Amino acid sequence: MARKIAPVLFAASAVAALAGAAKKPHVLLILADDYGWANFGAHRKDAGASKQAIGETATPNMDSLISEGVLLDRHYAYKICSPSRSSLQSGRLAVHVNNVNTGVTVANVSDPVSGYGGIPRNMTGMAQKLRQAGYRTHMVGKWDAGMATPEHTPWGRGYDTWVGYYQHANDYWRKTSTITATAEFDICLNSFADLSMHNSTYRGGVRDGVSASPACLDNPEAHAACYEEQLFKDRALAVIREHDTSKADSPLFLFYAFHLLHSPLQVPEAYLQKIDDRAVAMGGKKIDTQNRRLYAAMTLWMDEAIGEVIAALKSKGMWDDTLVVFTADNGGPLYEPGAANNHPLKGGKFADLEGGVRVNTFVSGGFVPKEKRGTRFSGVVSIADWYGTFCELAGVDATDTAAEEANAWLKPRGLPLLPPVDSVPQWGFILNGTNARPQLHLSEQAVLEWPHKLIVGKQPYARWTGELFPNCSTVESITNGPAALHVKVFDNYVYLGEDDETQDRITWTDDCADGCLFNVEADPTEHMDLAKDPKYADMLSKLQGTLRSLNRDLFTPGRGVPLVGACDAAMANGGDYGAYLFSEN
Repeated sequence: MARKIAPVLFAASAVAALAGAAKKPHVLLILADDYGWANFGAHRKDAGASKQAIGETATPNMDSLISEGVLLDRHYAYKICSPSRSSLQSGRLAVHVNNVNTGVTVANVSDPVSGYGGIPRNMTGMAQKLRQAGYRTHMVGKWDAGMATPEHTPWGRGYDTWVGYYQHANDYWRKTSTITATAEFDICLNSFADLSMHNSTYRGGVRDGVSASPACLDNPEAHAACYEEQLFKDRALAVIREHDTSKADSPLFLFYAFHLLHSPLQVPEAYLQKIDDRAVAMGGKKIDTQNRRLYAAMTLWMDEAIGEVIAALKSKGMWDDTLVVFTADNGGPLYEPGAANNHPLKGGKFADLEGGVRVNTFVSGGFVPKEKRGTRFSGVVSIADWYGTFCELAGVDATDTAAEEANAWLKPRGLPLLPPVDSVPQWGFILNGTNARPQLHLSEQAVLEWPHKLIVGKQPYARWTGELFPNCSTVESITNGPAALHVKVFDNYVYLGEDDETQDRITWTDDCADGCLFNVEADPTEHMDLAKDPKYADMLSKLQGTLRSLNRDLFTPGRGVPLVGACDAAMANGGDYGAYLFSEN
């Protein structure tokens, strides 16, 4: 027992000392989408990558932030987008809030609390907690945590302002919901735009002068100002510029959720030339594969945007009191046209393998103690833990009383109860170098009990890629995969293979059946399946029992079916997706 309590005491004392010496920090939370492990400069250097690989990986601003901060080496997310984002905003592990990528138009009218996509209505969001502590809360970018009711939107979750989109993705130039963006054909026939904003006086589709200009309406690709990420960056810079620093009790919380690097692979043309020039300047060659070139150029665009936001904080005099957290919602997608690379890790998005769930993460900013800058933290961190961490730094209780009150209504009606917050405040552990999560329920198919990880069932994209991926051989052999497995019509999956065997082949699927067992500390690339070694029979059995036990608490409410009413609401909203169910209670 003492061994478990000691790290908690150390962490608590560190945070207590910090709280006594400093005011509440400004918080800049940056979330990248579908970011590959090997598409991150720090990991290229760790792997001793070639000049070509390093030249293609343009992250100088992030590299600089890491040198002034702490690289989090064992940060885990869920294997797909919406569950990770729901986990981040609600402070629950994905298995306790949302473990499915449903479309935004689904609803189950028999459950007015949890019968929707994303986070249940009565869970309290991260921004709501920080607003209780006096923070001014702003968001730009991708939401993907619910849309059905006003309570599901960023406004309902505590953000004072937001400019962004609701779904998994949209077209970067036209802001429409296309099948090339979401891999889905929805009940509205993908007919509407997905770009919204809200503030104190307005909630609806974006009607800014740039997006509605003749140039952006007629030929947006010819004008860099029409690029969706430009709109998000401009808004983020405006939030910083307009923040009132004279009110010390009202610090800034800015959640910057990039669309980058999710498909569709789109970027201003100039960045394709810039990434080629960089690769050549670093001793390599121009990138020879279209999608890898696009993904690399998009990474460069994101890194430059981060650099501009950091410069704005410094110019405003806010940097010394700012905590920056950068992370990603899942590992990089290996399927075409995802085009990410998780080398040397195995797997990618949709898999519980390290390449699918171990994500690029660091903390930086003037709030990081000088003695910790330039270091690496190897403790296990979940994406759910930032909720509790920010609450602790802000001095507010992370307990979700709204969810507890909802449970009093749900229980007598036999509806699914809302799980409590299970976020672990990590700041003290990061400062002291201790592991706060010896166990982590990664998904219904995986559990990490440090340093061992159990995975059961089928795992797509279960391959190792080379340091330059995708490449010409990937394109030439595309009939053998990697193909997308998440194509949906009216929220029902459509498989591309003619039978299960073909589907598994083209999605590079391996079957762990009752269990694959890895020591991810000694074998981070998951080459050695210990389940086959009799010496690990007891460990295998133990973790199989642990996973079965944890899965008894899975949160799996009936999410419902697509409603045409969502399309009617979009038409009434001027052709923009948005909330479509309204109720006083």
